Amino acid sequence: MTGDDATDPSATTSEERWPTSSTRGYSMQKADYLRRLRRIEGQVRGLQRMIEEDTYCIDVLTQISAATRALQSVSVGLLDEHVRHCVRHAMTNDPEHADEMVGEALKAVERLLKS
Repeated sequence: MTGDDATDPSATTSEERWPTSSTRGYSMQKADYLRRLRRIEGQVRGLQRMIEEDTYCIDVLTQISAATRALQSVSVGLLDEHVRHCVRHAMTNDPEHADEMVGEALKAVERLLKS
């Protein structure tokens, strides 16, 4: 990896760019996130059944909206935990990379707003 690769997100994984402790920002809430994601997975399976059963379009769209909102809620929670834990940790312990981590978080916000 060259020096420029360290800031190129496509060149490495985020773990390679931001080596941290084994604790992730979401670790304290991991069980809650997994439970919520399993519920969303069930919602998506329900959507598949609705299509298979030729359910009325508006009812399917309503359920898609609910699943989308649930995923957005998980995303916002993960982003919040990332900023409060990972970015804060970088600012305290690795100030050289703190600005890069803030930029990465802002790009994640941008992707969430576009979705």
